[in-house]
Amino acid sequence: MNYIVKQGDTLYGISNQYGVSVMDIKKVNNLTSNIISVGQNLIIPTTSGNNPSNTFIYTVQKGDSLYSISKVYGTNVNDLININQLKSNVLSIGQKLIIPENDFVVTEKPSYITYVVKKGDSLYSIAKKYGTSVSTIQKDNGLKSTALSIGQTLRIRTTSTVEVLECYGEDVTNTYIVKKGDSLYSISKKFNTSVDSIKSKNNLTSNNLSIGQVLKI
Repeated sequence: MNYIVKQGDTLYGISNQYGVSVMDIKKVNNLTSNIISVGQNLIIPTTSGNNPSNTFIYTVQKGDSLYSISKVYGTNVNDLININQLKSNVLSIGQKLIIPENDFVVTEKPSYITYVVKKGDSLYSIAKKYGTSVSTIQKDNGLKSTALSIGQTLRIRTTSTVEVLECYGEDVTNTYIVKKGDSLYSISKKFNTSVDSIKSKNNLTSNNLSIGQVLKI
């Protein structure tokens, strides 16, 4: 069937209305993005697959915003607000969000550690130590200069690869790189899963982890 895009429509809203997936609508209409325009004629395919809701659940982490989450998962802020019936853009750590699924997303999602400045530290030495840049540290901490004081607390960005692959009935898979201080328990809480599930998915026979180890979540 055909559908004429109206003011306020989104691909997610249309997919939900007709019980089909965003991916199927994009595929049949040869769309390369989620952007649609008023008056555009869309072909709506018949319902297929076993995941018509086309969503998954994301747990808000420290440093997240609706904008950063939308960029990671290939959606937009308005869709996140609408599907979660949010009254504002304010998020809280641990909050559960419904995320409209796109067919395949691989991205770099920043996470942060806390660093306490010690005698002899400089932004350059800290940036080199953690594989980041002076400008990134300044931006993440709202610093106007490179001056530091002993005992000052800094947010240092680290990057873990987040891979999302979901094709109607298949599991959502997150790939996580183990960092210093991580444990199976802390990782399971971060991704709202269980220690046994992580061990099973990664064929682990113990709870021991090593820094840099790649885990499927």
